[in-house]
Amino acid sequence: MTWLALGLALFLGIHLTRAVAPRWREARIARLGAMGWKGFYTVVSLTGFVLILWGYSLARQQPVVLWPAIRGMNHGAAALMLVAMVLMAAAYVPRNHFKAKLQHPMTLSVKVWAFAHLIANNTLADVMLFGSFLVWSILVFRAARRRPAPATATPTVAGSAATVVAGAALWAFFAFWAHAAWLGIAPLG
Repeated sequence: MTWLALGLALFLGIHLTRAVAPRWREARIARLGAMGWKGFYTVVSLTGFVLILWGYSLARQQPVVLWPAIRGMNHGAAALMLVAMVLMAAAYVPRNHFKAKLQHPMTLSVKVWAFAHLIANNTLADVMLFGSFLVWSILVFRAARRRPAPATATPTVAGSAATVVAGAALWAFFAFWAHAAWLGIAPLG
């Protein structure tokens, strides 16, 4: 669990700097330059991400079960993941109503993703991983809402429809193939 905790601290810590330590972040940018900061940010992020993957895979070998599995939660999580994938698509598909209304759909996507995985899993590693991402997304969303709203293009029905279709396609890709192929877990059984 040590590697997982270290990975989470590095990855989420560097991603929290704008929200919780903006002066420190600005001082690093001033000292390193914009490209130097981006390089540092990338190295810390990638190191954290690799440690998260490694630490989580080690923790799954000897899981510490915190409560019995709750029947049907994987299906509840799958339904929430459809929402998460539509929100993720909303961050990238232009001119959609979701981004115009919610302003930060990617952060909301992470929030829903983390919550969905918390209700479907029951080990200490799951609580560490998904609980950390849930807390991170709450903090980042709160900080982002305090900043001036980003300018968005006027939303269209076509943009919103494309967002839903892209999100549903992404959800289907993960639900029916990628999750099992990449992680060894078939979310729908």
